[in-house]
Amino acid sequence: MAERNRRTVRDLRRGNRARVLQRLYFDGPLSRQELGPVTGLSSGSISNVVAELSAEGLLEEAGVVDSDGGRPRTLLRVAPDGGLLVGIDIGETRVRVELFDLSLTELARTERLLAQHGYDVERIVAHVRTGVADVLRDAGADPRRLLGIGIGVPGIIERDGPEGPDGTRGAVVHGQTIGWRAVPFEQLLREAVDVPPEVPLFIDNGAKTLGQAEMWFGGGRGAGAAAIALIGSGVGACVDHGDILDEDRTSLALEWGHTTVQLRGRRCRCGSIGCLEAYAGAEALRERWREAGGPLPEGADDETALAALLAAAYPGRRGAPDPVALALLDETAECLGAALADLINLFLPERILIGGWAGLLLGPRLLPEIRRYANEYALRHAAARTTIEMGRLGPDAVTVGAATLPLADFLTRGGSRPEPGGSGAPPRTAFEAVRERHRTPVN
Repeated sequence: MAERNRRTVRDLRRGNRARVLQRLYFDGPLSRQELGPVTGLSSGSISNVVAELSAEGLLEEAGVVDSDGGRPRTLLRVAPDGGLLVGIDIGETRVRVELFDLSLTELARTERLLAQHGYDVERIVAHVRTGVADVLRDAGADPRRLLGIGIGVPGIIERDGPEGPDGTRGAVVHGQTIGWRAVPFEQLLREAVDVPPEVPLFIDNGAKTLGQAEMWFGGGRGAGAAAIALIGSGVGACVDHGDILDEDRTSLALEWGHTTVQLRGRRCRCGSIGCLEAYAGAEALRERWREAGGPLPEGADDETALAALLAAAYPGRRGAPDPVALALLDETAECLGAALADLINLFLPERILIGGWAGLLLGPRLLPEIRRYANEYALRHAAARTTIEMGRLGPDAVTVGAATLPLADFLTRGGSRPEPGGSGAPPRTAFEAVRERHRTPVN
């Protein structure tokens, strides 16, 4: 009984710290007096928690504000230098590694191109290993200050893979379109990346990391439900329900790119036919433009090809638009609009955001047509309550979102760090429990 009471007190203390940290992170700076109503804690509890977190270097003063006839009130915020986060985007064209402070201000970055070797697992693990070492070195950062490393990858994530040599289980990636079949990615990274063993790794679908970044800091902020589309060489999406501070918030990764938009259509790189990705992904657009006779530089990659296609369709003052390019892009807009209509009818989102490097290139030109087609294909009432906009965080959104994975765990822990000598895996928090209940099933 005494042990149970000790656990209860410890959990209550951690919960109080988490409430204060989360409110200050998302709504701060705030004064001690303002923290009471928004956290539901007493003034005594607020004072104790603030004193603890300040002593640990996690809170700092952010100025003062006048009160109504009383003493000025000191504002508090989460200290940016309270810890370090690494976000990694295993993208279609490159591996991008960025180092952030707690405010998600970028401290260093590096990129490794994938064009020559594709998704060779050993090479990507090597890119991650050297990328993490490079950003820590470039920023002059101590690896012991790392709160965690978040990685966004394409494919379906299996949380508890086979037991590794050290007795722990890690995330396994099933990436059919990139040739990854049950890759024990977390174990491979844990063995390769030179960071302290207690630094946790968080691996999730890249569309989910993009979605979390947009929900926390971008176009999804304040939405009760939002769908975020990631359009790159491939296509993915996620759907988020609930406020960012709600423990019942859910985030689902969707293999949206492999929903059917054309019966007996084009062959997709997943092996099926008629997939959205076979029409709207940048890799497919490159092949369709080449098949249509579009002029492309020898050996053009997806980014170069998409830029050439857009330049042909929208030449500005340089000449007449290419009708073949315009027709190809109109078909792409219709496929995207129809597929977005499926998201509208299935999930009833308040907002749909379009991101990913290719989405950010296509969107400014195609957004009006995408909206028109979505309205034609969706149920009228559902479409009327949904807005379709561009994502606001730019091409780094996946990397920022990856960094929010360890940040979310850190905030849920109440600012406590993983204990040295542990397995390296974070404890099961409420945030993780919810995510686990709603994870995408593995086929």
